[in-house]
Amino acid sequence: MAQCEHLKQIKPVRAKTEGCEECLKLGDDWVHLRLCLICGHVGCCDDSKNKHATKHYHATKHPIIQSFEPGEDWRWCYIDEMMV
Repeated sequence: MAQCEHLKQIKPVRAKTEGCEECLKLGDDWVHLRLCLICGHVGCCDDSKNKHATKHYHATKHPIIQSFEPGEDWRWCYIDEMMV
């Protein structure tokens, strides 16, 4: 079974905003939110038209996100393309 070696990059983070940082600045809407576990950036998911969480990954190469939705605790590694 494949293992993600990027988990060691996770840091204790606090969400910088309660919504998608970029959408809030734009006055735009989002579908679901994702929290970067490296820096605390909150971005919208790929079902949202702006896809800010994925754009954040491409800009920073921070590999691990977690759902920022109530009741969800799953994590995703962009590099390994797997749940972690």
